[in-house]
Amino acid sequence: MELATRKSYMKRRRLIRKFVWGCVLSVFGGFMALSALVIYAYQMEAPSLSVPETTVVYDANGATIGEYHKGEQRYWVPIDHMSESIVEATLAIEDRRFYDHYGFDPIRITRAVIANLQTGTKGQGASTITQQYARNLFLTHDKTWMRKWQEALYALRLELHYSKKEILEGYLNTIYYGHGAYGVEAASLLYFQKNAENLSYSEAALLAGIPKGPSVYSPYLNEDMSIERQHVVLNAMDDAEYISDSQATKFENEVISFSKDMEIHGNRIAPYFQDAVRMWLIEDLGMEESMIDGGGLDIYTTLDSSMQEKADAIVAEEMAPDHALETAFVAMDPRTGKVKALVGGKNYKESSFNRATQARRHPGSAMKPFLYYAALEHGLSPNSMLKSEETTFVFDEGREEYSPSNFNHSYANDYITMLQALAISDNIYAMKTHFLLGFEDLIHTAKRFGIESPLKPAPSLALGSVDLGVLEITKSYSPLANGGYVVNPQFVEKVIDRDENVLYEANEEPVLELNPAYTAVMTNMMEGMFEPELSTSYGAVTGGSISESFDRPVAGKSGSTDKDSWMIGYAPQLLTGVWVGYDEAIPLESGDAKHSKQIWAKFMKESLDGELKLTFPIPENVVEVEINPFNGLLANEHCPLTRKTLFFHGTEPTEYCQAPEQGLDETELEETDDKMDEEYKKDEEEKKEKWLDRIFDWSS
Repeated sequence: MELATRKSYMKRRRLIRKFVWGCVLSVFGGFMALSALVIYAYQMEAPSLSVPETTVVYDANGATIGEYHKGEQRYWVPIDHMSESIVEATLAIEDRRFYDHYGFDPIRITRAVIANLQTGTKGQGASTITQQYARNLFLTHDKTWMRKWQEALYALRLELHYSKKEILEGYLNTIYYGHGAYGVEAASLLYFQKNAENLSYSEAALLAGIPKGPSVYSPYLNEDMSIERQHVVLNAMDDAEYISDSQATKFENEVISFSKDMEIHGNRIAPYFQDAVRMWLIEDLGMEESMIDGGGLDIYTTLDSSMQEKADAIVAEEMAPDHALETAFVAMDPRTGKVKALVGGKNYKESSFNRATQARRHPGSAMKPFLYYAALEHGLSPNSMLKSEETTFVFDEGREEYSPSNFNHSYANDYITMLQALAISDNIYAMKTHFLLGFEDLIHTAKRFGIESPLKPAPSLALGSVDLGVLEITKSYSPLANGGYVVNPQFVEKVIDRDENVLYEANEEPVLELNPAYTAVMTNMMEGMFEPELSTSYGAVTGGSISESFDRPVAGKSGSTDKDSWMIGYAPQLLTGVWVGYDEAIPLESGDAKHSKQIWAKFMKESLDGELKLTFPIPENVVEVEINPFNGLLANEHCPLTRKTLFFHGTEPTEYCQAPEQGLDETELEETDDKMDEEYKKDEEEKKEKWLDRIFDWSS
């Protein structure tokens, strides 16, 4: 009996010893496996924390005007720029032991496994903040054991390579809060129109409750459920001792005001301008669209939001919403090229087609300033006179004819000055000048002004029969306003990436391409379109209807075809171009053409009100003399009208107005005209372009 008892005792000892050693070996094996796992995870490179972030667009004053993203709005903000309330609310409801574990909590996981086995479901979760962050960065949201294992491994890697502060900051910047908003900054803007650092405790508790089920707890979808969930979060904060019982009660009873807009503030200001910025980033800066939409860039633009607001309001006032007539508008600083406002159509929601940058239309007489600038370079002056009369021009060695006409077929049937011809937009004067200079000369001059579209040598080119962009021709007026410098349209001042690296900063310098003396003379002549006293019975100045809008120097040129109406003009600090017409390029209806001038005049007046009344610069080699604008002679008591006019030094008139009985007769005018013709013929013969000798009969 004793032997049997002893044998039983020894057997039990062996079993206990085996069990103990088994436990020791299991613990050791587990420790070694865990150590190996930790070493393995540590040796792996730090997982990237990069996620797509919303690119923010700012105006010239640093105010947010919109963003670029792919339906996921994300704004990364440092945890130091988040309120304590949102940090505490998130920790209380999601992971109170966040600072005490190493990425996953074995006790919570064990409890969750047991609960799920008992219920036969996978509904019970125990993920830590680190695990949720790992899932947001690298994994799907499928509830499988393999995904749980990968989640734990990634969580361990995050804990080994990053600090708790970095992990919590990343989590709060990536968690989904519904309606396309990722991260607390986007959520705060969405629901409360405020930054995350300004959230109250009641607001923070509501936000912290949404990620459990954005489709259930969004206040926009179910406000009652959202408030109920908020109370759960506040109780959790009380239990975690972040707030007291009395504070929890107080916050539960606070009335929360939600934003009425179910979109994050942005994409509201200047949508056509923002589209132009995007195209510039892609086409000119060579930036990938994925970088624009998800790179978390800060894009500082040239937009003046105040001017843009004026432009939008004026377009809405002038353009009937139920009418097919469309418009395009560009305003820029002619000294720098900075685009201040841009309208690509009267309703972006109905049509995002950007007519300011994408449409191409005939500019009509808006081409004439390039022509007359070329004429000045060839020796003509503001008082140079040509006969305005119905004319058929013969070209191409007599094989072709061209018969332009003036508005309403009205002609002076007399000699007029270049100054007057530009003010009333006389087509015959322009065409005679075009034939005198040669078709190629206008092409060359227009390109010097910045016209990039292909131009073909033809008589009609002087009257704008070529497709040009609204932005293209508007910016080409800059040298007239700034003293001869060609500037390129500038939409962006600076681009900064998420790490504060400057990717682009504007530093383009204007290039002096044109003679400041001639641009000054041209500007002085272009002021004439706003001077009703230059009107006559056969032609009114084209800007007479808006001339009373200004009490400061402005210059410009209108343009019209049967399908297009233009107004381009400037003050020294602001250049604006407006086009009005139909997308289908059908003829304008009665009353359509007036809108371009009205939009231009109202915008220029409102934008310049309160600004300095700058004068256009006058170079030293330019002289100002007072002349009779109708005959070009120096003013005296015999002139019925006088005007201060600029001339390139040495080209100003030397003869004075004479008494009516002593004035130049028709024969003398024709002799003067013939003399000018001979000089040009001689010049053309040197160019071996003898076909010009047969252009037209000067004294017809």
